[in-house]
Amino acid sequence: MSDNEQQSLIEYPCDFPIKAMGRADSNFVQVVREIVTRHDPNIDETAIEVRSSRAGSYLSVTATIRATSREQLDRLYQELCDHPQVTLVL
Repeated sequence: MSDNEQQSLIEYPCDFPIKAMGRADSNFVQVVREIVTRHDPNIDETAIEVRSSRAGSYLSVTATIRATSREQLDRLYQELCDHPQVTLVL
């Protein structure tokens, strides 16, 4: 892979929204919040938005973090994807 292909199109630091979706279990929001906070300890509660699906079976949690590097985003995405309660990460 060339240097140009490895370079990110994102300029760091920046605000970066990440959305995790999963079943509307009682602790899904807390699980996502804990994972996000590990990767951005300074995230403000107002930067986390929760929405329910039309039928109420699923939740989406959008967290706008302060991204400082591609590695930080990669680790966050990986941890969210690896969690059994998370069905999709965008």
